[in-house]
Amino acid sequence: MKIFVCIKQVPDTETKIKISPELSGIDTNSVKWIINPYDDYALEEAVKLKESIPGSSVTVFSIGPKKRVIDSLRTAFAKGADEGVVIDAPDFIDSLLTSKALAAAIKKEGDFDLIIAGKSALDDNASSVGPMLAQILSIPHTSVVSKLTISENTYVAEREVEGGTIEIAQMKGPSLITATKGLNTPRFASLPAIMKAKSKPIKELDLGILGIDANSSTKFTQFRLPPEKPATKIISGDVSTQVHELVRLLRDEAKAL
Repeated sequence: MKIFVCIKQVPDTETKIKISPELSGIDTNSVKWIINPYDDYALEEAVKLKESIPGSSVTVFSIGPKKRVIDSLRTAFAKGADEGVVIDAPDFIDSLLTSKALAAAIKKEGDFDLIIAGKSALDDNASSVGPMLAQILSIPHTSVVSKLTISENTYVAEREVEGGTIEIAQMKGPSLITATKGLNTPRFASLPAIMKAKSKPIKELDLGILGIDANSSTKFTQFRLPPEKPATKIISGDVSTQVHELVRLLRDEAKAL
């Protein structure tokens, strides 16, 4: 079984985000980068399948600045991936261009049985690359999968929908799923595996080789951090006094009435 996994580097959730001087995105200079947590579930599921199905392999794809993104591929190797493909690209490209580039790289890599990606990325939270990639490749897909069962060439994916109801989708042939929390518990990479991963070769591509125009991406401008919250006001006095003061503040200061 040939399994492809798409991963993305995102800022660590503990990183203090700063806006770049040109207001086109975040300042990446002081950011600590990690594998997107939902992509970590995707990687773990792929490795588990490889371990349970003899003869299987896991190839990981990632797109972004090559020098930096390679670190994520090394981490994926340490967790059990066999091969890696990096697509050198600018820091900020939109979901459509990302999907087109991944599709071109996957076609270049050859036939596959299953593609697994995270349901969304923590930075843009678009939840669109997986479905777009499946559409471009003309394969069936199911998003936000919390359980996957494989029997011969059939994939049975379970996902939770509104109201806690479980929806079950059955797909045949090469398919794509996007993983969510609960699908598995991602493993930690051991030190020997981390050291071994440093020597594994990585295939390098760029947008030009794949026939993708980097200038076709949506451009982002005028990024702003949310305004700071005003100081909290504590209203004292008895209930009647508090109510009158609250109404006054809502009317005169907050302009909510």
